[in-house]
Amino acid sequence: MEIRSVGVVGAGQMGNGIAHVLALAGYDVLLNDISAEALSSALALIERNLDRQVSRDKISQADRDAALAHIRTTTTLTDLGQCDLIIEAATERETVKQAIFEDLLPHLQPHTILTSNTSSISITRLASRTDRPEKFMGFHFMNPVPVMQLVELIRGIATDEPTYRTLLGVVERLGKTPASAEDFPAFIVNRILMPMINEAVYTLYEGVGSVQSIDRSLKLGANHPMGPLELADFIGLDTCLAIMNVLHDGLADTKYRPCPLLVKYVEAGWLGRKTQRGFYDYRGETPVPTR
Repeated sequence: MEIRSVGVVGAGQMGNGIAHVLALAGYDVLLNDISAEALSSALALIERNLDRQVSRDKISQADRDAALAHIRTTTTLTDLGQCDLIIEAATERETVKQAIFEDLLPHLQPHTILTSNTSSISITRLASRTDRPEKFMGFHFMNPVPVMQLVELIRGIATDEPTYRTLLGVVERLGKTPASAEDFPAFIVNRILMPMINEAVYTLYEGVGSVQSIDRSLKLGANHPMGPLELADFIGLDTCLAIMNVLHDGLADTKYRPCPLLVKYVEAGWLGRKTQRGFYDYRGETPVPTR
């Protein structure tokens, strides 16, 4: 089927980026959030990011104007029921995601495809709580969405071939590269990335190296563009912990046990950049290691 309109649930870090790339590709986007303030902030951020792309000659002024014209917002979740495709990009908690899909179900068109941008939760389990598991998939964008080229496509056990092919077409229209993953905890990227970040936190916890020496070692010794602790702050330490818990619970292997220091930072509310403190303190002009 042809996708013309896309509903995006959640106007946070991921949702606004997803809305940005969809609108730029010519889709009609309806962006939803429970907070009108969050929607206003998301639109302002999308506008700034589009302006940056114009200034760098990535897109034209006409492209920028057309993209903004393609985006509408709503605080009423059920308004999304008329869309051809829905991408849920709410917080990484399964109960929240299930509640969103349950609220949407009575208002959907028969052909509407449901997807989740989850980075770790079982697609099969989420799909089983809906009336259309064959039209449900994992649609995992990378952060920051306008920059990162990869989209993970995750089929649940019931996902049918037309749904997969349709979403493959959406990824290609966005100018991004798809990677197909099986529905096992954390899929491909986070199955590999999060244990590396968790191990970096253990390295800090055990006193093997400081925040600065760990990040410097991976940047200069492994040619990573960002150190693992800096990256954890960028992702959000609560998200990192949530994914490690999914891996630990889902695979029952002690190698996925979240580091106690990661748990402690999340308990303190030091979640990284979004709260101004994590493994670095971002309240000054330059980030300062907190350990």
